[in-house]
Amino acid sequence: MNQVGSHHAGPRQAHITQEAAHWHALQRQGGLGPAQQARFMDWLVASPEHLREYLAIGRVAGELGEAMRAMPIDLEALIAGASAPSRSDNVVALPARRAPPSPAAVRTHAKRLPRIAAAAALLLGVGMAVHGVWPQSGHYVAAHGAPRSFELPDRTVVHLNAESELSTRFSLFQRRVELLRGQASFVVASGRRPFAVHAAGLQVQDIGTTFDVSLWREQARIGVAEGRVRVVSDAGAGRLLADLRAGQSARVDHRDHAVSVSDEDVATMTAWWQRRVVFRDQPLREVADQFNRLNAVHLQIEDAAAGALRLTGNLSGDHVASLRAFLDEQPMLTTTVTGNRIAVSSRAAETGDVTRD
Repeated sequence: MNQVGSHHAGPRQAHITQEAAHWHALQRQGGLGPAQQARFMDWLVASPEHLREYLAIGRVAGELGEAMRAMPIDLEALIAGASAPSRSDNVVALPARRAPPSPAAVRTHAKRLPRIAAAAALLLGVGMAVHGVWPQSGHYVAAHGAPRSFELPDRTVVHLNAESELSTRFSLFQRRVELLRGQASFVVASGRRPFAVHAAGLQVQDIGTTFDVSLWREQARIGVAEGRVRVVSDAGAGRLLADLRAGQSARVDHRDHAVSVSDEDVATMTAWWQRRVVFRDQPLREVADQFNRLNAVHLQIEDAAAGALRLTGNLSGDHVASLRAFLDEQPMLTTTVTGNRIAVSSRAAETGDVTRD
């Protein structure tokens, strides 16, 4: 009786293959509503051949097979366990068939129902999980004065600074982020797929961590608040540039990828999440860049000497009055306020001894 209908195998098998491919494509797209899901279940459990063909289509789709193997589920063991006669909890109620089959066919089909139903339910779960990691692209922008935080599809939390932009591409095999401009911190969700941030010819590879990547005028900066990252060149074989652990930061020159690694306070790395500007022995031109991305009042550096002056401070990023007071305390600087502009120059510039920016 197992061979019933085998003489129609050619056209019938081709039709089943087409149906299986159709359902598999819909599951990949993740566009099935409740009614379509119910129809899919009806189709999948209607015949063992449907299930076998659906599985075959899945094996042909290499990415789907890779997703199944990556999951902490032994698919074959679960299906085999569903066929054990003593396990009634694996049986799923099936819809009534439209045409009554022969008694022998009923006996054969009844033996297979637990196996088919359990596998069908598992496949639906796999399909939903696969959809969660199927190729997805995203683009995120934080406008002037408006840093933001959000979750990526894998539940990684991103803090994106003002005037910053990044794009994402998540697939079955990797989680790729490209920082196009500005600054972003990543609290990376654990997962089997590698997580990497690409920026300015660099690749920052996560090894279970919270880290920050920022693009400055002459260099990229990577700070690790928790865990560990590897920084490699994004060209060729990927030369290792730095292996950073919590409390370390690296500055990588844009031109020649020269690297400087230093220890840094973790609270300082993440202070900008609370809109604070923390600077340690940092040129005023970089301090100005940090304030300008947050405020309508623009800090304008009038000469090279003022821009190169190295300062240390911890200020509220959107409190311009505190910035103005801090600058007025610097004996080497002079400030002038005009409308929405604070012009900062070195006192030496007043004598004509320095050049303008």
